[in-house]
Amino acid sequence: MKKQLFLGDEAVAQAAIDAGLSGVYSYPGTPSTEITEFIQTSPLAKERNIFSRWCANEKTALETALGMSYAGKRTLSCMKHVGLNVAADAFMNIAMSGINGGMIIVSADDPSMHSSQNEQDNRVYGNFAMIPIFEPSNQQEAYDMIYDGYELSEKLGYPILFRITTRMAHSRAGVVRREVKAQKSISLEENAHLKYILLPVNARRQYKKLLEMQDVFLAESEASPYNKYFDAPDKKLGIVACGIAFNYLQENYPDGFKNPVLKISQYPLPKKQLLKMTEECDEILVLEDGFPVVEEQLKGYLGKGLKIRGRLDGTLNRDGELNPDKVRKALGLDVITHYEIPTVVENRPPALCAGCGHRDVYEALNEVVKEYPTSKVFSDIGCYTLGALPPFRAIESCIDMGASITMAKGASEAGIYPAIAVIGDSTFTHSGMTGLLDCVNSNANVVIIISDNETTAMTGGQDSAATGRIHNICKGIGVAPEHLRAFVPLKKNFEEMKQIIREEIEYKGVSVIVPCRECIQTLKRKAKKK
Repeated sequence: MKKQLFLGDEAVAQAAIDAGLSGVYSYPGTPSTEITEFIQTSPLAKERNIFSRWCANEKTALETALGMSYAGKRTLSCMKHVGLNVAADAFMNIAMSGINGGMIIVSADDPSMHSSQNEQDNRVYGNFAMIPIFEPSNQQEAYDMIYDGYELSEKLGYPILFRITTRMAHSRAGVVRREVKAQKSISLEENAHLKYILLPVNARRQYKKLLEMQDVFLAESEASPYNKYFDAPDKKLGIVACGIAFNYLQENYPDGFKNPVLKISQYPLPKKQLLKMTEECDEILVLEDGFPVVEEQLKGYLGKGLKIRGRLDGTLNRDGELNPDKVRKALGLDVITHYEIPTVVENRPPALCAGCGHRDVYEALNEVVKEYPTSKVFSDIGCYTLGALPPFRAIESCIDMGASITMAKGASEAGIYPAIAVIGDSTFTHSGMTGLLDCVNSNANVVIIISDNETTAMTGGQDSAATGRIHNICKGIGVAPEHLRAFVPLKKNFEEMKQIIREEIEYKGVSVIVPCRECIQTLKRKAKKK
């Protein structure tokens, strides 16, 4: 079949469709967003009635995917790395229950934090849950591993964690597709309740089963075509290259490897191949994008006192993503610079778009808080995080989804006045609603600004679960209607905006203000379509 040019994310999406996918459940987050977007716009996915809709958060997405798997159908759940923290409760317990229809969970990790608040490596989560992990080295392998991953998931009865990184997700390469498989029909398991009801009596049995499966997972990894040992004459050094790091290594050896190389793209670690390398080589260099997950395991796991080099001993930088030049330097080769970085792709600070309603909110808020010298403004994940930068410098925090409301509550209870939270509409329904419930239950003295642009703007304008519902949600949670205020954030309303913020700061209790104006970018896209 002819090659097609795909982003790594698109290769994942196309493979899932071709492998007989029935539903994808996700929450947008860079660098994973394009997987679900591709499925949403795919004519083949539409023809096959593949269910694809953005969920309120990663936990609801993963649980919904499990429900589809329970019914015997193949399902996909995609998120950025920090999204797996939100879904962790479900994730760890799905590893206990196992699955029915094939289930793949994509974690798109972001080493170097191009668009994230940390650079956690979710292979740690995969090891924690004790389930198989796939980590492709290029786009073709990403396609093939997803395609084959559904078969393996169903054969083993467990989900597969599929880990990619930003560079893999957002770079393009030619990919050869395989035949399109039929979708699965509904097929329910006998005595399914014994594995899906994690009462202690069942959970203990399921945990023993998961432990027993570890040898099976290891055998699959050792026999996997995605893990490969390349022999070479110079045994002074053995190189373990994981995921995309293998791609970077290949770039530095276009004529073949000089040292033995073990390519790892499937976990648990293939012990036989690793032992072969330790027996043959004087020392080992570990190349992995993210945390020193493999390097740490090798130091104790083999127990041979062999010298292991990598991120822990400074051979490679401990933080940030790898690239071919960093790998070249670790190999002791001269780094050759062929190109200068064009200014158009140099790092540049992000900024709120011209015409964005958040700008007007921050300008009004900054004017009002000047009147309250002890005020603190807690913000959240999303476009409004950019209120931290000049010219606004309006916020004190940005920790995780929903933390603005709960941090404001805690600060208020510590004596901070006024304690103000700024959160977006999508983030509010993702993780802010429960914090608001805590505020209402405690009658916390907080002002919560839900800056509503009617979309999930930061990741490109996906649907927001909050659109048209914020007022009713807040009323339902228990916010007093007279302290549930709204305005349109426009320059002409500047004095009204300030007055409303001031009045609600003066109120001693829970206030919610909803500035509502459509995202300038989604508005432009709608205008272009007309």
